[in-house]
Amino acid sequence: MIIKNCIKCKTCGDVIESTHRHDFKYCSCKRVFVDGGHNYLRRGFTDSQDDYEELSIIEPDEKSTENLG
Repeated sequence: MIIKNCIKCKTCGDVIESTHRHDFKYCSCKRVFVDGGHNYLRRGFTDSQDDYEELSIIEPDEKSTENLG
């Protein structure tokens, strides 16, 4: 379960968060974006995944942990 869908741009320092499905957000320098809200994690970057720091909070849901056992 996605609790918080959030990244920090390492170029401009903006922390951007997607709060609902299709809530596509760019940082102010347009080097990275975040999308998906609590439904999915989608990231985009200009040069590399090193362009951003992952700040999302994710907890396993009960259905996925039941299948592990």
